[in-house]
Amino acid sequence: MRSTVLSVSAVAFPALATLLFSACAVGPNYHRPTIDTPTAFSGPRPWKAAEPKDTLPKADWWSIFHDPVLDQLEQQAQAANPNLQAALAHYDAALALAGVSRAALLPSLSVNANATRERFSANRQTPNNATRFAYTTNSFEVPLQLSYEFDVFGKARRALESARAAAEAQGAIYQNVLLTLQAGVAQNYFNLRSLYAQQDIFAKNIALLQDALDLVEKLRAGGVNSDVDYYQAQAQLETVRSAALAVDQSVAEAMHALAVLTGRNPETFSIKVEPALPHPPIIPVGVPSDLLERRPDVSAAERNVASLNAEIGVAKAAFFPSVSLTGFAGVNSSEINKLFDLSSREWGVGPSVDIPIFRGGLLTANYRVAKANYEAGVANYRAQVLTAFEEVENGLSDLHVLDEQNIVLNRAVETSQHLYDLSSSRYQNGLVSYLEVIDAQRTLLQNRLSLTQNETQRLAATIVLIKAIGGGW
Repeated sequence: MRSTVLSVSAVAFPALATLLFSACAVGPNYHRPTIDTPTAFSGPRPWKAAEPKDTLPKADWWSIFHDPVLDQLEQQAQAANPNLQAALAHYDAALALAGVSRAALLPSLSVNANATRERFSANRQTPNNATRFAYTTNSFEVPLQLSYEFDVFGKARRALESARAAAEAQGAIYQNVLLTLQAGVAQNYFNLRSLYAQQDIFAKNIALLQDALDLVEKLRAGGVNSDVDYYQAQAQLETVRSAALAVDQSVAEAMHALAVLTGRNPETFSIKVEPALPHPPIIPVGVPSDLLERRPDVSAAERNVASLNAEIGVAKAAFFPSVSLTGFAGVNSSEINKLFDLSSREWGVGPSVDIPIFRGGLLTANYRVAKANYEAGVANYRAQVLTAFEEVENGLSDLHVLDEQNIVLNRAVETSQHLYDLSSSRYQNGLVSYLEVIDAQRTLLQNRLSLTQNETQRLAATIVLIKAIGGGW
């Protein structure tokens, strides 16, 4: 009999070991979905050949503006923005969930010590002719319990693969939140500087209009012109003052927006900035395929596809048997002083096999759900890539058009200034009415404001393009 047991063990254990070590994970292995990428963007150059990766550290791209105030705001935002902190916490949670999935690949070992005192009834049910009497007994047990499920068909490995890809996707989402925050701080900062520049323009115009009103009033007192010129000058001055107050309101709102982005209370937040706007730097854009590597939102969508692909394997593995091994070893005694005697030892070990036979279509439904989720993930990934191409194309075309507009607006400001100077001279010499001066002044003010807004839009478009290409190059 002993030889028979040994012969069975000699065959069974090598066979089981061969099965476990040769087992492969069921379900499809992941391959990145194919995307048709153009060879070049249709927008105007410059180009820059580059092969950056989303996981590689990026430089502080906003340093190209050489603005210490902006540098400080970016650092404050990264340290205190609550949305960024929440995204980081979600990433940490995803990493922890990957650790939970990894635990399924390892044995479970625990100690469940217990002690009981129990009384048995004299009237309890017993076999026929058995003596029945009441008694009380103690039980002291210290078992070491082992449980391990062999991952024969790769269910746990696919689950771990899915969890790791999901964690990488969450990490890319964090990077996208960070990039969005950095771009938002830069855009709001330059918008604030633009508003200060507009305040400066309005202040100079109000001073000129006040001087003009004083001149008209003197001429009116001398009987040179009529009351019409006086009221026209006064109305124009009040109109510009009203527009200046609207800019003041926008300044307060922009300041509040920056406070929130940097995690500060708007009531206590205040910064001093220069009203002049810098010239937008030239952004070297790489080939379109670079976006598949450098944009964090595209990376997040792709990693999500990888996670969903592994979930197909998890659902498919559920169709196959699961093999587990459970065992225990410890000591058990009715007397605590004999608990650790050799005679108190006990142990047990044995495998178990769970074979799904009928689940009412549950496994098939779960498998179909996993495949459908994967197809949706692939579609979302391709849509994200197309969105990335669109944003870069829009950024390139916007910058091209805004640069052309900037040239035109500079000429318009120069021409308007000449017109205003000429109209003022003609009015002072009594050749024209004050209405011509008002029209010239209004045109000059509008063109100056339009030029300032154009410069702001060029900076905003530059920042949008930087974000569109993944932040830095």
